[in-house]
Amino acid sequence: MLSPSARSTRDTALKTTSLPEAVYDALRESIVTMVDRPGALLTESAVAGRYGVARPTAKAALERLVSEGLLSRRAHHAAQVPELSRDDIQDLYSNRVILEEAALRNLATDAVVPVAALAVHRELLEHVRTNDRAALARTDLDFHRQLVLAQHSQRLARMHGLLMGEIELCIGQVQSHQLLRPADVAHQHQGILDAVAAADAPLAARLTRAHIEGARDRLLQKYDSEPPV
Repeated sequence: MLSPSARSTRDTALKTTSLPEAVYDALRESIVTMVDRPGALLTESAVAGRYGVARPTAKAALERLVSEGLLSRRAHHAAQVPELSRDDIQDLYSNRVILEEAALRNLATDAVVPVAALAVHRELLEHVRTNDRAALARTDLDFHRQLVLAQHSQRLARMHGLLMGEIELCIGQVQSHQLLRPADVAHQHQGILDAVAAADAPLAARLTRAHIEGARDRLLQKYDSEPPV
């Protein structure tokens, strides 16, 4: 049974009704927003203490984050927030462009804007209004995920999913360092949606590439000006 203080910590830090899911969500946001910075070590006992939960619950959250690429772990070592090199960033964004450009071409051929992507875009606009950058990073990623999931190639969606954890680390850094104006992100997303609705596959692909490469370039500029020690 949780102590009153542990229950208080859990109630303020965790948002969902399922405790394992809540720990996962809270820890994921802590990593993406760089509260837990690149290189930080996360042990089961530390996570259990932070959120006032049992160690098996903390272990399950850590294992899920490792499987998604948001944490890395060697055998018999604590999980660690990945430290992405310049080459890592280049490689991640290069592959992301290939996959999402192809996905948006597929999607635009049907001229049907996915309902789920529209819902996420409306949520993102609210985060732009409140300047909630942590939530913006999450909805930015969800927007792109919903677009890719809605196109007709399940294999392409699976390949995209394999990149998403590490891509989320990159998007989190872009937002944490305030490298892009939230209003610009929303404007670029709207342009992509409009191109899909107009069945303009070349434009949808071109806008997607420009959107992703613009974020990549800002992140690389930040990396070059303040390289990791």
